[in-house]
Amino acid sequence: MSMPTTSPGGRKRRQPTTSSRPKLNAQLTEQLRELRLPMFREHFESLAERAVQEPLSHTEYLSELTERECQARRESRIARLMQQSRLPASKTWDNFKWTRLPIQVARQMESLRDGSFLDRRENLLLFGKPGSGKSHCLCALGEQLIHQGRSILFTTCSLLVQELLIAKRDLRLTKVIKKLSRFDGLIIDDLGYVQQSREEMEVLFTLLADRYERGSVMLTSNLPFSKWEQIFKDAMTTAAAIDRLVHHSVILELNVPSYRLENAKKLDPRQTGKPAKSAKK
Repeated sequence: MSMPTTSPGGRKRRQPTTSSRPKLNAQLTEQLRELRLPMFREHFESLAERAVQEPLSHTEYLSELTERECQARRESRIARLMQQSRLPASKTWDNFKWTRLPIQVARQMESLRDGSFLDRRENLLLFGKPGSGKSHCLCALGEQLIHQGRSILFTTCSLLVQELLIAKRDLRLTKVIKKLSRFDGLIIDDLGYVQQSREEMEVLFTLLADRYERGSVMLTSNLPFSKWEQIFKDAMTTAAAIDRLVHHSVILELNVPSYRLENAKKLDPRQTGKPAKSAKK
């Protein structure tokens, strides 16, 4: 037999009987599936039992269910953003050796983790010799930005220009650039590492010009600005590219030895130029 209770308006209502509860739960499960609320569907029964035992108010019960649903959606969004980012899974924030960097650079990278520079459409330019950790540094930051809910795309310069050339050939360049504009941050790795043709650099310049003050570019390069004419092939295009990148930007230099070379020296003492110690008999 169901027991009457009093509603806030003073009217009496009846609690569902034990026999009617399975039917109501099944009906609610289908409604929650239709509304696409999987965490509500999965947890509403167990939390209802807990609410009776503790007890929880109606608002507290609803709040906990809602928090579980929101958390699941946040995690799902981050997983989706991470998958589409193309970031190397091995280059994370936690496994980068920040102590190798100059302290000012490490502090600057830490300050960028909140992603506010993306809101200001600022660029981030990292310079350094091969092996200095430029790529890992930007990938690590990209990972942290994704955990903030930001959309990031990682690509090498070589791969990017090839994709843009194909799009230009197929008369889809505008469409592809528009698709790239949906990302909050575009990481372009190794600008200048591989020499590109004039046509390749023209499509890259078109992309950079389109993103100017519309979306952030995060790039690495082993060449200083003074040598960028090697990249863009003529003085005017070089000056225009630098102007668009430097305006509203953070510029960092990683003046550190090659991480790969340091590891090689540890593994093989002959790389240091010193004779290896003879093995003990």
